[in-house]
Amino acid sequence: MSTPIRAASILPARREDIELHTADGLRLVGELALPADREPVATLICLHPLPTHGGMMDSHVFRKAAWRLPALADLAVLRFNTRGTSSVRGTSEGTFDAGDAERYDVAAAIEYAEFNELPNIWLVGWSFGTDLTLRHGCDPGVVGAILLSPPLRTADDDDLATWAASGRPLTALVPEFDDYLRPDEARRRFAVVPQAEVVAVAGAKHLWVGDAETVLDEIVRRVNPAVPVPLPTTWDGPMETGDASAYADRTVAAFADLPVSKPESH
Repeated sequence: MSTPIRAASILPARREDIELHTADGLRLVGELALPADREPVATLICLHPLPTHGGMMDSHVFRKAAWRLPALADLAVLRFNTRGTSSVRGTSEGTFDAGDAERYDVAAAIEYAEFNELPNIWLVGWSFGTDLTLRHGCDPGVVGAILLSPPLRTADDDDLATWAASGRPLTALVPEFDDYLRPDEARRRFAVVPQAEVVAVAGAKHLWVGDAETVLDEIVRRVNPAVPVPLPTTWDGPMETGDASAYADRTVAAFADLPVSKPESH
């Protein structure tokens, strides 16, 4: 009997806690989710929103990606906390550096994926994570990148020029009512990258609350086009239920002007 896939649904996968080790000597905590009974077709490395305002590896779109996409789209999903960031998984060593020293975090994630022979590596950045992607992610081991709500806050024209020269696919999913960069301005800014695709998402806002399924469909459409979208909304088979209660305040408060408290780590 088919069961509806809800926000807290966890579909079958091989999941393991992982650690990343940066070139400047830090240990970062994360998780790798793989299809349960087959090899992945492609790999998502998730770069989360601003950690000083609630962003972390469990920010809701990335949590849903890890809980669903190994089963629904044959994808590996690697998510981790950048330096100084906390979630229920734990706290990564180091201190938030506004995207500068985080270059080592991005490199460590790519290196982990390459060392473990994960295929077709794509970066998926969200807000702050899009700046990390644009500034530090144009790596030979990366196939392409998908940007969710890119603010273009610290990434500059030189970073865009680097992506333009690489020829690697770059897709920006831009909410109609984004707080920082809306579709028309995004098209203007990304015009310097000939291969960049700007996708305006009608009715959506920066946090993608209520629009996570649209985001996951657009990711799968590009990373594993053999999978039909929209993705299924029901599942025939075993399913677990996750507890996202530790993050309710962080989802609402993310990107607000005031920092939010960290959940307990364990």
